[in-house]
Amino acid sequence: MPIVVNIYCDESCHLEHDGHPVMVLGAVWCPEPKAREIAVRLREIKTAHGLPTYFDLKWSKVSPAKLAYYRAVLDYFLDDDDLHFRAWVAHKAGLRHADFGQSHDDWYYKMMFGLFEPLLTPDACFRLYLDKKDTRSAQKVGKLHEVLYNNLYDFNRTIVERVQVVESHAVEQLQLADLLLGAVCYANRGLSQSAAKNTLIERIRSRTGYSLIRPTLLREEKFNVFVWRGQAQGGRA
Repeated sequence: MPIVVNIYCDESCHLEHDGHPVMVLGAVWCPEPKAREIAVRLREIKTAHGLPTYFDLKWSKVSPAKLAYYRAVLDYFLDDDDLHFRAWVAHKAGLRHADFGQSHDDWYYKMMFGLFEPLLTPDACFRLYLDKKDTRSAQKVGKLHEVLYNNLYDFNRTIVERVQVVESHAVEQLQLADLLLGAVCYANRGLSQSAAKNTLIERIRSRTGYSLIRPTLLREEKFNVFVWRGQAQGGRA
């Protein structure tokens, strides 16, 4: 039987005219047999820091009062060999969709495929879980699955077995993806107003050796970052 891998995906600043200079897509992945153990451990960290197990672990909730908790979550992620993260940072300035015969949605799915492509291998089976953002989530799931199996020639859906929308408050790994994605997005937007968030970003940088704003090696498996720029910015379209 092939190895089953769960991938939990989140996104930030993905709309075309939201005023943000970068879109960041992020994915946390782990072996499916380890998923429950990881979720239990993340809930135990909440309890150890006086938080209810239903507390929603999110980058937007980082504060000085909860800094020790968030630091413990980061350390757990960095220390656990079964947990991995990949971020796709896409600079939106100068996008020329018309020149490439595409819509913003077309470009978005190209970026999503770029996020997942290095993670997907033919000797394993993957289950993708996306955060429910809005009423278009079901439509997005169908389109993403179509993009993935067309590009992978996975017409029997044996590689990408499942693409499913889930509620982040019920899935600990998706909450973890929100936290790590938030840190990368914050760094790439050049923000620094929150001392607590700055502390967490510096902890990631010191423990990984990565800046979060420059790409890592493609084969980096713990904290992988890819930075995309369009042709107008000296990169790909």
